[in-house]
Amino acid sequence: MKRLLVGGMTYTPTGFFPLDVLIEDGRVVRIGRELSRSDSPAVLDCSGKYIVPGFADVHVHLREPGFSYKETVATGTAAGARGGYTALCSMPNLNPPPDTPEHLAVQLEAIRRDARIRVYPYGCITMGQTGRGEVTDMAALSQAGAVAFSDDGKGVQQEERMHEAMERAAALGQMIVAHCEDESLLTGGWIHEGVYAAAHGHKGISSASEWKQVERDLKLAEETGCRYHVCHVSTKESVELIRQAKARGVRVTCETGPHYLVLCDEDLQEDGRFKMNPPLRGKEDRDALIAGLLDGTVDMIATDHAPHSAEEKGRGLEKSLMGIVGLETAFPVLYTHLVLPGVLTLEQLVERMSVRPRQVFGLAGGLEPGQPADLAVLELTEEYEINPGTFLSMGRATPFAGWKVRGRNTMTMVEGQIVWQE
Repeated sequence: MKRLLVGGMTYTPTGFFPLDVLIEDGRVVRIGRELSRSDSPAVLDCSGKYIVPGFADVHVHLREPGFSYKETVATGTAAGARGGYTALCSMPNLNPPPDTPEHLAVQLEAIRRDARIRVYPYGCITMGQTGRGEVTDMAALSQAGAVAFSDDGKGVQQEERMHEAMERAAALGQMIVAHCEDESLLTGGWIHEGVYAAAHGHKGISSASEWKQVERDLKLAEETGCRYHVCHVSTKESVELIRQAKARGVRVTCETGPHYLVLCDEDLQEDGRFKMNPPLRGKEDRDALIAGLLDGTVDMIATDHAPHSAEEKGRGLEKSLMGIVGLETAFPVLYTHLVLPGVLTLEQLVERMSVRPRQVFGLAGGLEPGQPADLAVLELTEEYEINPGTFLSMGRATPFAGWKVRGRNTMTMVEGQIVWQE
């Protein structure tokens, strides 16, 4: 089947231009000016809109198997499609955790059955995804379909375990994707050890609990030659360590989340929808993350979409579980608060949300001839209010509830098929 998208401003590596997009048999065939409509049975008018490669999120919790009361593959990928995402990497804190090919197969079956967009599952670094156990059989998990290896939610605590994991991953040409958290530096806190914690009597989480493990892992990555990716960077120290490591030639990439780029601990409220791990840090950390995004130290933006039930997020700032949802709010929040004020260009935002994640993780899809036609069509002018009650995700906890934003996805395609439309 052929489809022709006409009238839109289309993303290219050199900017947005008024170009039509011809799709045939699920792939982009041609991008050009005023392509002929005569041989295309399906012409889609994108006038006034922007055609972009579908977003790719390398850090998402789909909760299935094991925690389907929070989210399922069906609801999580529906939320992703609505948000303009065509590819998600699914984190391994599941039951059973994907620490063997047999356990990974349970998740893969749910993905085959219910996923609306592409889903790439992680395999665990350690057995049981404990951050302390025996290192998994990475070769077997890679062959079974693991995109990379992570114990997200747990930092690998023993240096020798992480060294072993990196050696195995390097031998396979695979990547270690690390949640960096030194448990010996935790003191039972639940928000950043900063101004809000001091003013309101909350127990804080130190920045060192993150950056000290980043520092350790960068040394190990340099020793082993492993490809190493740092999850949800939140501190200025982590940004600087990664910047220096890149300058030395260490094979490191990293991500940060939308909430760390537009909020800080001074924005906290006594509400579970402001609680996540790592926590919202100080203004200087937020500014360092933006600077890192601009100079390429921070490679990409990932949501860390982490749905919980209403009861689990309704216990206040101290007692609620860690995690917020983000697939349906990431683009509008970042477009409104980074692109419109001139901090980033729209091209830079698309590059960080779509192009760079695909490059680093080897994900399919894009917006160039020969690639699978995984696209999103964006409307950028109309203002609206973020309303969690309309989310397709089962999770509703977001610090952005009630925010007035611009920029929304109106249509998502995977392999030329419409998987969501406004």
